[in-house]
Amino acid sequence: MSSPQGVRVPASLVASYTRNGGEAERAWIARLPALVAELLGRWELERDGGIGSGEASLVVPVRRTDGSCAALKLQMPREETTAALIGLRAWNGDGIVRLLDHDPESGAVLLERLDGARTLACVEDDDLAMRILAGLMARLHSVPAPEGLRNLGDIARDMLASVPAAGAALPDPVDRRRLHGWASAVTELVGDPGDRMLHWDLHYGNVLAAEREPWLAIDPEPLIGDPGFDLWPALDTGWEELHATGDAPRIVRRRFDLLTEALGLDRRRAAGWTLARLLQNTLWDIEDGRTAIDPSQTAVADALPRF
Repeated sequence: MSSPQGVRVPASLVASYTRNGGEAERAWIARLPALVAELLGRWELERDGGIGSGEASLVVPVRRTDGSCAALKLQMPREETTAALIGLRAWNGDGIVRLLDHDPESGAVLLERLDGARTLACVEDDDLAMRILAGLMARLHSVPAPEGLRNLGDIARDMLASVPAAGAALPDPVDRRRLHGWASAVTELVGDPGDRMLHWDLHYGNVLAAEREPWLAIDPEPLIGDPGFDLWPALDTGWEELHATGDAPRIVRRRFDLLTEALGLDRRRAAGWTLARLLQNTLWDIEDGRTAIDPSQTAVADALPRF
């Protein structure tokens, strides 16, 4: 999909919005080329490389009038995009990509340019990579949470309310027992959900090489809660390669130890909130029609310390 200005939207992004989307999604993706062209003109930006995309966003490398490099990112306005904007403003570039400008109407953001070709997965030493990620996570968690973000307590209570119906959708009694066990862990913690600002999706693919610092985080989905709820993406990062080593349980446990030590977390609470992430992931899977717990979720749960 392209416009007279030559803005071409990758077919994968078009498919992502039109395959399961409704009229609003189709209208947004159809307008996207014109919106990019409009913003390029309004912000006096020059395209400076090929257009990229993720599952939900379009990223256009650009150059500003002062010659500095930036990235124009567009995503259909949703609760997640509003939360990301709130978080980026509060973090103000501390350990994370810096917000340069924002268009309130479209939700588009102008970000500092990072090296999209170099993620933290490029670091071969997993201990070193995890320590780098932990350092960024600690900085993100240290910034006071602003108003306007979802609260983990509300999310956890909604999860618990969904467990009875979700358990009925799992034919394997072992899976049902596991699901209810994770729910029991969440029940013990839900009364004290924490007050830190979480990234919610910090894994190796969401840490990019940068000029301002060696590494910076991207693509936050901020919410307010306990830091333990932020660990699972890092524990699970690069799962296919991790599983192929045949040593996944040891590596996951090692990652858990490094993260909890670096962040100064209570290991029991951190393990419990990690089980909450596994519960959340499984509830989403069941909503999508799955009838079994994903083996990767089981593997992470089994690698966590027992108390």
